[in-house]
Amino acid sequence: VVLFKFKDGTAADDIRKVENAFRALPGKIDGIHDFEWGTNVSPENLSQGFTHCFFLTFLTEEARNDYLPHPAHREFGTVLRPHVDKVLVVDYWTND
Repeated sequence: VVLFKFKDGTAADDIRKVENAFRALPGKIDGIHDFEWGTNVSPENLSQGFTHCFFLTFLTEEARNDYLPHPAHREFGTVLRPHVDKVLVVDYWTND
């Protein structure tokens, strides 16, 4: 799970570029088994400024570890960095 809080004043076009760049990663990185994303719609007002949630599924720890240094992931970072204020990442394995 990856959450983004964008810098105040980030243009909608720049946010859209980040969204599109992240959405392109599953087509560039084989280890991503599943991918979904959306923006915060919670009425609770507890998001602390995080607006975007990206959910990536990896079937193995190796696939996740290969994703992190992958050139496409690093390239995405260059698109994201100028616009992001905070990033929150939670990695977990499901409990049955």
